[in-house]
Amino acid sequence: MKKTFVIIFLFFVVTGYSQHTVFINKTMDSSSTYFGVTYKDPFRWLESMKDTEVVDWFKKQAEASSRILDNLSGRDELISEWKKLDQLQPPRINSREWMNGRLFYRKTMPGDNVAKLYYRQGMDGQEVLLFDPSTFIPGKTLSIQASLPSFDGKKIIVSYAESGAEVSTIRVMDVDSRQFLPESIYPSWFGPTGWTFDNKAFTYSTQKTGDNTSPEFELDTKTKLHVLGDDLNKDIDFFSDESYPNMGIKSNDLPLAGTNKDSRAYVFANLDNVRPEFYTYYAPISQMNSGKIEWKVLCKPEDKLVRGREIIGEDVYAITYNNAKNYKLLHTTLRDPNWSKADVIAPEKQGQTLESITHCKDYLFMTYSDGINNRVFKYNLLTKKTTEVKLPYPGNVIVFVIDNLTNDCMIGMFTWNKPGTEYSLNAVTDAITPSNFNKAPVYPDAYKDLVVEEVEVKGHDGVMVPLSIIYRKGLAKNGTNVCLMESYGAYGESMTPYFSIQMNSLAVKGVVIAIPHVRGGSEKGEDWYKAGYKKTKPNTWKDFNSCAEYLIAKGYTSPNRLAGTGTSAGGILISRAITERPDLYAAAICNVGCANAMRMEFAPNGPVNIPEFGTVFDSTECKALYEMDGVQHVVKGVEYPAVICVGGWNDPRVIAWEPGKFAAALQNASSSGRPVLMKVNYDNGHFTEDKSVTYANFADQYAFVLWQCGHPDFQLKK
Repeated sequence: MKKTFVIIFLFFVVTGYSQHTVFINKTMDSSSTYFGVTYKDPFRWLESMKDTEVVDWFKKQAEASSRILDNLSGRDELISEWKKLDQLQPPRINSREWMNGRLFYRKTMPGDNVAKLYYRQGMDGQEVLLFDPSTFIPGKTLSIQASLPSFDGKKIIVSYAESGAEVSTIRVMDVDSRQFLPESIYPSWFGPTGWTFDNKAFTYSTQKTGDNTSPEFELDTKTKLHVLGDDLNKDIDFFSDESYPNMGIKSNDLPLAGTNKDSRAYVFANLDNVRPEFYTYYAPISQMNSGKIEWKVLCKPEDKLVRGREIIGEDVYAITYNNAKNYKLLHTTLRDPNWSKADVIAPEKQGQTLESITHCKDYLFMTYSDGINNRVFKYNLLTKKTTEVKLPYPGNVIVFVIDNLTNDCMIGMFTWNKPGTEYSLNAVTDAITPSNFNKAPVYPDAYKDLVVEEVEVKGHDGVMVPLSIIYRKGLAKNGTNVCLMESYGAYGESMTPYFSIQMNSLAVKGVVIAIPHVRGGSEKGEDWYKAGYKKTKPNTWKDFNSCAEYLIAKGYTSPNRLAGTGTSAGGILISRAITERPDLYAAAICNVGCANAMRMEFAPNGPVNIPEFGTVFDSTECKALYEMDGVQHVVKGVEYPAVICVGGWNDPRVIAWEPGKFAAALQNASSSGRPVLMKVNYDNGHFTEDKSVTYANFADQYAFVLWQCGHPDFQLKK
């Protein structure tokens, strides 16, 4: 296996004509050879994110994009509409934690850009503001990445980040005085992992650097233990490859450890990455301060435990796909965690996949899905009997418990065309009543006239692919409608129903919204996930294209009215959908997208993603990565659709050069005359909680593709 780098400087020219800027980008004769095959990579020079020439390239691209996007009608109107809809939204409360009689939560008021941290003494006590990230550092808008109260409720850890960077600073607040203690820890992506039960110390995740362009960004991370008041330099290396060299912790594993309030006799540790299977150790809590914990295996990836796990005292409940493609629920104990002999609490159901589990005082809840709508069952921990909970209406369901020493639970209900609503559930009686939190907003009547169709489309290989279609009542299916398709297809993440203000605001303007449930998600179970994984990954974008063909054939839209979008790992989907079938689309969005799969593992966040996508150093996986790579499949002279690529300058997940290289390749190759833009969000990362930034970002994206699809409300201003 051989790598070669022959560098020839060509040219970089920017010229303006008619409606948009044309970029002819510098290329370099760089390449890599794997297993006898040479892969050319003429835009690899863009990977040097600290190089002034690369910085200047992104700046010029951003400026050119802004000149066009700022001149589009309809964009500012979208932002204005989203702000008006936000004002109709009741306060949104999330991240609730109940500790020692105190309720801690984050709340976003209508018009607020980010959530603030509050607490109450008791469920109905007076609300007290603890932390406002919008005013904490004058001139900067921060966002809360994590908050974790101590077990006595007297202190709370707050980690916050700026501009969507996600890598945060950890601070500890005294709740009663609302003052931060002297400790300030940076950098930490995954924040606090647990308090000690004496409330005097906590564990936290830390890394070598907060620089999202550094190769060491996510390698050899550690969990450390900090004692309040101690010098940070004295923090103990609690769990890492360095502190436990005989455990075989890999450089791209994320060693995370801490306590569990539901099982206080033990301390737990996980080896995390994008691998869906749990990899967990445990030890007696008496060893926590020993300096050398004798870790025992709770589960390894070979046990095939995924999706959900609940530990209650000595009892462990976990979902598995072992001999159950739709998943089943097992039970074992910490005294003898033998998963091959574990009790089956809930066997696999035909046509229903087990999505998640959670528990309250006397019940364990199981949520099942048919790919779109959920059903909820409860397992009585005392009688061992299972019954179904009748839901208010069909939809996507989240069951959660604020205080699991009670049987008072909460249910969140979500559908494509009905705003999310929260209910209270009495687990004993199954009574469901409106919650005091997160009530449904009342939107204008136009939003009540959205129709949802659930269909199945024959894929390229005859497999039936679910497709959700949302549109305005009375829509004529005559091929003249603009349509926006969105999907993901990775990590086994399903496209579950939710009410999107942004998407639905397009639907009320006559745009058809289509959500293909492509392989690589898990709408149809574990087999559906693995059918869009590594060497089977082409099914992901082929399913997307099959759904595009269906929408065209049935008159929902036509190729000159159809746009597609993919975000993050969905960048594989969209970059390959349009390079394989450019004739199907008028426009596409590659939003912070993985568009250069063969180079992903060399990005800062790449090594931890090898379990999902593969490595070029394996012959089979190298071929699969080539198939996934949008950049590698751009061919000069092809008439590609209009494309807007988006990169977050502070993105710790998908570095900006991935969508950047895709944009550069398309700009040099496309013969369609349609614009290819590289939008750079300098105030953003992979995403951001800041609504003002989010609105501007997506308004740009939607205005661009709707313009290119001929929507009358989105045209160049005269």
